[in-house]
Amino acid sequence: MSSHIVTCGACGRKNRVPAAASGVPRCGQCHSALPWIADADDTSFAEVAEKSSIPAVVDLWAPWCGPCRMVSPALEQVAGELAGQVKLVKVNIDDSPGISSRFEVTAVPTLLVMRDGEVIGRQAGAAPAPALRQWVTGVLADDSARRDS
Repeated sequence: MSSHIVTCGACGRKNRVPAAASGVPRCGQCHSALPWIADADDTSFAEVAEKSSIPAVVDLWAPWCGPCRMVSPALEQVAGELAGQVKLVKVNIDDSPGISSRFEVTAVPTLLVMRDGEVIGRQAGAAPAPALRQWVTGVLADDSARRDS
């Protein structure tokens, strides 16, 4: 399973963050929550996204898609702003036809928010970081309210 090197926003230390793990990644030096960004494919999706200990924002994208390339930095920004609260999982649909078929992807980018293996939010198309952050936090708030009632 792959990992990403993430720079801590609080202290600047570089940390290796695995694609799948229990808990939430924290900086080895200052213990601040780190952005959790991982790649997944047909074989690793269950482990990386569905079994995530925190809600996963899934980016279903394709390398030939211009809007996908535009939304990727915005999603990474949102993952940084919501460090410790969400995990960003990127899935290249060209390399993962099973995931594409399973979620009936007809447009890219398609974004999903998953909690405990279930899709709780879905959106197609690119948007700027503030709109994406508002969408993700709204989906999470609505899901929490539904769970509490």
